[in-house]
Amino acid sequence: MDNESVLACPVNVEWCDPHGVVIRKMAHKKAQLKLIRNELRKIYIEIGAEKMAPVKLELKGIAVHKKFMAEGKASIKFQESRCTIYISNAPPSQLTNFLRTMFIKMTGQNVGTAANNKTNPSLRTQLLSNKPKQYQEISPVTTADVDKLKKPRATDTTPSPLSRKRKLTEGGDGPAAKKPPTPLFDQPLTIEQRDVLDACLSGQNLFFTGSAGTGKSYLLRKIIGALPPDVTVATASTGVAACHIGGTTLHQFAGIGSSDGSLERAKEVANRPPTSSNWRRCKHLIIDEISMIDGDYFEKIEAVARHVRKNDKPFGGIQLILCGDFLQLPPVVKTKENKKRFCFQTKAWKECVNQTFELKQVHRQSDCKFIDILNKLRIGEVSDEVVETLARTSKQRIEKDGILATRLCSHMADANMINESKIKNLPGEAKLYDAQDSDNYLTKQLDQQTPVPGKLQLKVDAQVMLLKNVNVSAGLVNGARGVVTGFRDGLPVVRFRNNREYVAKHERWMIKMAGGAIVSRRQIPLKLAWAFSIHKSQGLTLDCVEMSLAKVFEAGQAYVALSRAQSLETLRVLDFKASQVWANPDVLAFHKQMRVTMSSQMLIPLGAGRKATGERKKTVNKKLFSNKPLVSIT
Repeated sequence: MDNESVLACPVNVEWCDPHGVVIRKMAHKKAQLKLIRNELRKIYIEIGAEKMAPVKLELKGIAVHKKFMAEGKASIKFQESRCTIYISNAPPSQLTNFLRTMFIKMTGQNVGTAANNKTNPSLRTQLLSNKPKQYQEISPVTTADVDKLKKPRATDTTPSPLSRKRKLTEGGDGPAAKKPPTPLFDQPLTIEQRDVLDACLSGQNLFFTGSAGTGKSYLLRKIIGALPPDVTVATASTGVAACHIGGTTLHQFAGIGSSDGSLERAKEVANRPPTSSNWRRCKHLIIDEISMIDGDYFEKIEAVARHVRKNDKPFGGIQLILCGDFLQLPPVVKTKENKKRFCFQTKAWKECVNQTFELKQVHRQSDCKFIDILNKLRIGEVSDEVVETLARTSKQRIEKDGILATRLCSHMADANMINESKIKNLPGEAKLYDAQDSDNYLTKQLDQQTPVPGKLQLKVDAQVMLLKNVNVSAGLVNGARGVVTGFRDGLPVVRFRNNREYVAKHERWMIKMAGGAIVSRRQIPLKLAWAFSIHKSQGLTLDCVEMSLAKVFEAGQAYVALSRAQSLETLRVLDFKASQVWANPDVLAFHKQMRVTMSSQMLIPLGAGRKATGERKKTVNKKLFSNKPLVSIT
C-alpha cells in the first residue's frame, strides 16, 4: 500500500512578516513532506531535503488552496507562523491522498480531544514534562478514523455506558476490538491493474491491452495521477479518447504536421519552438488507443524524438506507456492507396516496448454468457449458438417509459442524419444551448476533442444520452439513456431508464494543449441519442442500444459495437450474420505471440527469485479498498 502520510515533490517555503513581506525563503527541487506526531499527540508537517535540517510546522490554523490539485499543485498556509508551503509537480493522486490524510487526522484529533483529555494534555502537564521531544510517523488512515468524524461531537454531559454490542464493534474488549484497523486508501485496482501501475512507476516501457470493458482508460487515469505532471504527457489517437484521460491528441503533441510529409521535413518542423521544448521536457509519454495509430507515423515520431532530444535511446529516452486493443478499431489512413500498418509491425515497436500486460477481468458486463460471446467475437469466432443468441435479440422490446433504443451506425453521417431528422419532426418549441468555450479561437478543436456539441438543440421528448458521470450511485453515468420531459428554469429535465429525474446543469470539459495550457468547454452534458456512430461510442457503456451491422467495413467494428451494450437484455441486433464479424489475421498472430512472450515473462525464476515470486503470490488475495473522494479542507 502507498504511504499517504509522505509526499515527495518540489517544495517552496516562505515566511512573511506581519505586513505580508517575505523575510525568508526555502526552495527544494526534491523534498519530502511527512506527517508526524509528537509525544503530546500534536500533528506536524516535516519538510526534509538533502543538506538541510528538517523543518517542522504544527498543523494548526491552516488554510489549504487546492484548486490546481489535478495539476499537482497546492499550498498550505500556516496562519499563526505566517508561513506558506507551495507544492508543485506532485503526482496528483499522491497529493490528493496526502491532503486527505492530513485533513482526516487533524479533524479526527479535534473530535477526539473533546471527549478524551488523555489525547490533549493540559498546559501544566506539558510545561512540567522533561521528556525529550519524540516524533513518529502518522499511522495510515483507517475506517475507524472516518467513522469518528461522522459521530456527533462529545458534550459536557456524562455519556451513557456502551452496550455490550457497541463495545464489541467500537473498541471494547470483545473479539471485534482485536481486529486490526482497515486501511482506507488503497487504490481500487485489481491485482492485474496494480501490476501495470507498478511497472509504470518503475520506469519500464510497456504496452497493456485487454478486451472492451476491462478498465483500460480507468487504469490510464490512475497511471497519469501517479506520475509528476510537469514531465508527463497523456495523449491518444483521437480527440474524444484524449478527453477521457484529460490529455491531448498524439498528433497535436508531436507537432510535425501532416503524416504524409518526409521524415526530414518532420524533424525540421519539430525543432521549432515550442514543439522542441515539449519534446525535451517530456519524460513519460502515454498513448491511448494505440491501435488507431498508423505504423509509419509511429516510426516517424520515434525518429523525431531521438533527433530533437539528441538521444539515441528508443524514443529519445522517453518512457513509453502504450494502451489499446488491436482487435478493436484499426489505424486510420487518409486514402485507400495507403496500406494500413499496425504499430506492432514496426521496428520501433520491437525496440521500444519491453513488457506487455493483458487485462482480463471485465467490468462493463456482469453476465458471464454475454462476456463469453464477446470474447469469441473479439477473435472472429462465430458459432451457430452465438448467431442464434444474437439473432434472438432482434425481437426484444428494450424501450421503456418513452426511452427508445439508441441506433449504433457504422458511419457518422448516418447517425447525424437520423438525429437531425428526429429532432426536427418533434412538435413544440426548441431550446438552443450554446457552449461556453474558454478560447473561442479553439472552438473547432473543442468540437473534435470533447464529447459535447458546441450547439445543442433540445425539445420535449428528445432522446438524449448523458455524457458525464454526474451521480454514479444514482445511475447517472456516462452513457445513461433518457428522454427530455420538460424544462425548469431554462434547463432540461431528463428522466432516465431507472426513473431518476435529473435537471441537467452545465458541466465543464477540459483538454490539455501540447504546451500544457488548459482549454475548457462548459455545456449541458447531453447529446441527441436516437443514433450514435460506432467510433464515437468508444468508452461508453450503453443501457439501451440497437444496431444493424450490415454496413460494417472494418475488422473489429462489429465487436466494438456489440461490446458497448451493458447486457443481452438491453441489446437488439437487427439482421445479424456471421459474415459481419471478423478479426485481422495479423492482429491474431500478434496476440498469439504476445501471450507466448507474457508466459515466458511469468516463469518462476530459480534461486532467490523464488522467494520474491512466492511473496507476490501471497498478495493475490489481498483485499483492495475503494478510494473515497477528497474531503474539502477550505
